[in-house]
Amino acid sequence: MLEGVMLLWFLLTGLSVLYVAIDIRSTPESPVLKWGFVLLTAYTGPLGAFLYVLGCREPLPGLHERYVAARWRQVLGSTMHCVAGDGVGILAGAVIASMLQLTGVLDIALEYVLGFGFGWTIFQALFMRGEAGGSYKAALRNTFFAELLSMNVLMAAMVPTMMLAMKHVPGAHDPAGPAFWFVMSMALLAGFVAAYPMNWWLVSRHLKHGMMTVRAAEPDNAPAHDAGHAKHGASHASNHAPVESNGEAHGMAHGGAKNVSHAMLSGMTVLSLALFALGIGVAALFGGFS
Repeated sequence: MLEGVMLLWFLLTGLSVLYVAIDIRSTPESPVLKWGFVLLTAYTGPLGAFLYVLGCREPLPGLHERYVAARWRQVLGSTMHCVAGDGVGILAGAVIASMLQLTGVLDIALEYVLGFGFGWTIFQALFMRGEAGGSYKAALRNTFFAELLSMNVLMAAMVPTMMLAMKHVPGAHDPAGPAFWFVMSMALLAGFVAAYPMNWWLVSRHLKHGMMTVRAAEPDNAPAHDAGHAKHGASHASNHAPVESNGEAHGMAHGGAKNVSHAMLSGMTVLSLALFALGIGVAALFGGFS
């Protein structure tokens, strides 16, 4: 029964990734978020493709700015960016831990370090350094707490899901088998759901960016009527640019300092760590890791 479910899941995931990878090329979104949606779909299968269509895909030409301005879509982009980047490091950590036969706390620690490290230094700071004026150091500083809070809540749901599933699914500890990747997909999906509320708070406080709109520049040698049309389209896009998206990018570039007090940020950090600890406790109690 489970083998059939996994086979269907991987078939649907393959088709979903193929669809998103091809279709998103024409979506006027930031390149890093395009890659993020492809990765998210690889993790979460048809759900990732569904979220792409519902949350990012331009419904009609020229409407992307207004379409992604909705707060829930902004938060979707933020959460997707987090899970996509962190997921690469987490999966790498899980494979390495399996190869080294690490279990329990050591396994979780390795996944956390690699997930946070890749998500923060690469997907957040490096790829989004333009939002910090092009400075990588400033981007590292501005994105640290946002990445920390989101990662903690992601792992709070992912760890117990992963540990409980690996306890009951045969072959789930072996990266060479399909059960391992199925379990990790379910764990990342649980982490995505759990991280969404935290990302809502981060986006609303301008500590993280949401969806963006990046349109290709019109060629200099374009025909006059096309150029005029492009100018009209650019003006239309500018007049209807999503305030939330621009505001979040601006807030992130300044570290969100004007929107969040140190006390509030400290409180949310403690909350995220408490949730992470709770997740580890549930995993230890019911998953039985040693």
